[in-house]
Amino acid sequence: MERKPRAAVERADGESSLLALGLLAPVVGALAGLVGALFRLALEQADRWRAALIAWAHGGSLGGFVLVVTSCAAAAAVAAWLVRRYSPYASGSGIPQVEAVLTEDLPPAPFALIPVKFVGGLLAIGAGLALGREGPSVQMGGSLGNLVGKAFRRDWPDCRVLLAAGAGAGLATAFNAPIAGAVFVLEELVGRFEPRIAITALGASAVAIWVARLFLGDAPDFQVDPLAYAGAEALALYFALGAAAGLLALVYNRTMLGTLAAADRLGRWPVEARAGLIGAAVGILAWFAPGLVGGGDPITQRALAGTGTLALLPLVLLLRLGLGAVSYAAGTPGGLFAPMLVLGAQLGLIFGGLCRLVFPGLDVQPVAFAVVAMAAFFTGVVRAPLTGIVLVIEMTVSFPMLLPMLGACFVAMAVPTLLGDAPIYESLRRRTLRSFLSASERVK
Repeated sequence: MERKPRAAVERADGESSLLALGLLAPVVGALAGLVGALFRLALEQADRWRAALIAWAHGGSLGGFVLVVTSCAAAAAVAAWLVRRYSPYASGSGIPQVEAVLTEDLPPAPFALIPVKFVGGLLAIGAGLALGREGPSVQMGGSLGNLVGKAFRRDWPDCRVLLAAGAGAGLATAFNAPIAGAVFVLEELVGRFEPRIAITALGASAVAIWVARLFLGDAPDFQVDPLAYAGAEALALYFALGAAAGLLALVYNRTMLGTLAAADRLGRWPVEARAGLIGAAVGILAWFAPGLVGGGDPITQRALAGTGTLALLPLVLLLRLGLGAVSYAAGTPGGLFAPMLVLGAQLGLIFGGLCRLVFPGLDVQPVAFAVVAMAAFFTGVVRAPLTGIVLVIEMTVSFPMLLPMLGACFVAMAVPTLLGDAPIYESLRRRTLRSFLSASERVK
């Protein structure tokens, strides 16, 4: 009996695997879209409850103040307890953990991560911590992808593809940005173009958005008035904006890592106590300035509407910069993307406002700078320019800003790289692996 050539067998196996991935991608996408949509709806309801509680508590003077502060502290502490007790790798964004699983530096998380990430993220972000919804959505989507692969008895290479595709579907759902979800998988999670992953990620993200829009609608995340194409004279200003975004990204990364290092020095404190203390501080801020806490989408929307006094915008920027770092150090579930978009929009609005004062003849649109700075600051922090550009364009439908974004992102990525600053998720992944090794040694 004649045997088939080895190359033919491998090609047939590859085609069979790709067919299986093509059939499972919609399943993963549907699950990630459903969970991500429910998470978004729950967070919106939590934000309404927090706002209603603060408004009601203001009528109770001191008692109301204590109630708000205690509620925020308790919610953050419970979120940290859930992480410590049931799923340690649900802490923080989750994107560094997903990357570590894809590189086989960490084992895939069990099912327990999903409810812990969902409930813990809801409690932490609902309490007003400056954390984003995309980290939990990415990690939950990735875990669902791996679990679907295991349920259908796929081998690890196929489970790895489904995990990456589920993570991208989670990001797509978090921001109603299907193309950005697939690009994020290739550019950030795996760092190269793999056809099997690209095909599966596109299928999963498409179905995830279809399912999510049944619950969330199909409007873009941010409403932006039509923007004019930038003239040749103004393009140089966007390069300068990119430099400012790159420098702010450097400050952001070092502030984030420095705050985490400071939190590590409080290792003798129970994690619940640290989270509760941070939650209490956020509760105090929420009492006096409820519009400045939480994930930050309303702040970004106000910037994209061009509202805000130029003299006060730097204070908002600095406050959110510190609040984001402190919130992430709480050890609760929550991501970085949404808070980064807040900072980028504030930076752009400040820069655009100054340019309009200095160059009145250029007819500068400050909102245009806010849109471009969102992509540029994201690029400077994460070093994923394609994801940043596609994400912001999908969220704002601001296609005339594509060329300014390219120039600003080029400079924003070059500045921190030349200054020796590592991408934030690379630094966080190293921290995660060190924590994993330390825990393993303690068990031994």
